[in-house]
Amino acid sequence: MKKIHFVRDVAQKLSVKDKEALVIVDKLIDSIRETIITHGRLEIRDFGVFQIKARKQRIGRNPKDKKEYPIPTHRAVTFKAGKGLKSK
Repeated sequence: MKKIHFVRDVAQKLSVKDKEALVIVDKLIDSIRETIITHGRLEIRDFGVFQIKARKQRIGRNPKDKKEYPIPTHRAVTFKAGKGLKSK
C-alpha cells in the first residue's frame, strides 16, 4: 500500500478531506521519526517496537561479478511486530 492509499483510508475513517488527512499522517510520521531519533526506541503496545540498532562492519559481495567490498558500520531502524499484530 502506498502512502496516498493510506491517507485516503484515514480520511474516509475520520470523515475529513484528503488534504486534512495528509497533514495528520505527515505529523504522525514526523512524530514517530523524532521519537526514534531522540530516544532510540518507540514501543506501541500490541503493535510493535521501532528501534535503532548498530550494524557491524562486514564484507559485501556483488553477485554479478563476485567482487568484494567493505560495508562500513552504520545504524539502522528495525521493527519487531508485537503480539497483537502477529495474531492478526
